[in-house]
Amino acid sequence: MRIAATIFILLIFFTGCEEKQNKINRYFQNWTGVNGVLEVYSGNNLVKRFMKIDKLSTAVATEDKFHRPYRYGYGILDENLNFKVDSDEKKVYFEFSDYSTNYIFFENPNK
Repeated sequence: MRIAATIFILLIFFTGCEEKQNKINRYFQNWTGVNGVLEVYSGNNLVKRFMKIDKLSTAVATEDKFHRPYRYGYGILDENLNFKVDSDEKKVYFEFSDYSTNYIFFENPNK
């Protein structure tokens, strides 16, 4: 009987609202990590690349629950844009505007 009740509760929990499922997915993704890459473009030209990003976060105001219009994270700045983490390249903090359309975030296929 307890097993059936547990399965029923888990079924309700996992088939609940989409936002709850998204939060669970983000939790597991943040826990397991990803090997993200953020590329920033000026027109058709690649101008910045950040590698080994484990997650991007949306800024939230301290005094209220409103999201701020930018995202931020930490990653290694690929200064020479060779798609490799060189010994002299360091992990840096970065942020970019939600209003910007000149960036791409993807999981590194060259893990």
